[in-house]
Amino acid sequence: MLNWLSKRCLCTLVPRPWLFVGLGNPGNKYAGTRHNVGFEMIDAFAESQGIPMNTSYSKAIFGKGFVGEVPVFLAKPQTYMNLSGESTGPVAAYYKLPLSQVLVFHDDMTLPCGVLRLYDKGGHGSHKGLKSVIYHFRGNREFPRLRIGIGSPPGQMDPKAFLLQKFNLTARQRIDEALQEGVDALKLLLSKGFAESAKRFNKEQKYKHLRVQNLPV
Repeated sequence: MLNWLSKRCLCTLVPRPWLFVGLGNPGNKYAGTRHNVGFEMIDAFAESQGIPMNTSYSKAIFGKGFVGEVPVFLAKPQTYMNLSGESTGPVAAYYKLPLSQVLVFHDDMTLPCGVLRLYDKGGHGSHKGLKSVIYHFRGNREFPRLRIGIGSPPGQMDPKAFLLQKFNLTARQRIDEALQEGVDALKLLLSKGFAESAKRFNKEQKYKHLRVQNLPV
């Protein structure tokens, strides 16, 4: 990592790197499903910043680049959701990143579809991917997350089946809008820091939550 960073800037202090990890399942079968919005957020951010996701490292599709002067590593674990930590843990360890600099993107059924939240820590809330990440962080839960609302299963629908469904047209439009909002929030985070960006972003998303929570998808 030091050699790579030194090529960028030899004479000034380089800001602390961030690792962004999107959770999902690999393969075309799962593309576009609710459980894969973490992958989609990584792809949206990478495309917006011109960061190629064209390498493989530690069981993940991997990319690295700079946003301004801030080094950013991007990872999409290819271990399947329930084993996400098998990839995330070693990547964070290899780059010697404090967990406060590891931001995990994941789907959340407790938020309305298209509503986002930034948190600096928390539990796994029965999310198998987060549970695996926490396990491979030796039980440490103090890493930030970008929660991406996908809504809750209708009626008596099995949550597992719901997670593996693709979005309908209305929900897809909300998610696409949310991905752009997420990209903007991440750029703000990298320029202003986590605390300021989370405060501003979560306030905006709170109002969005109130607008959309009772709207059908």
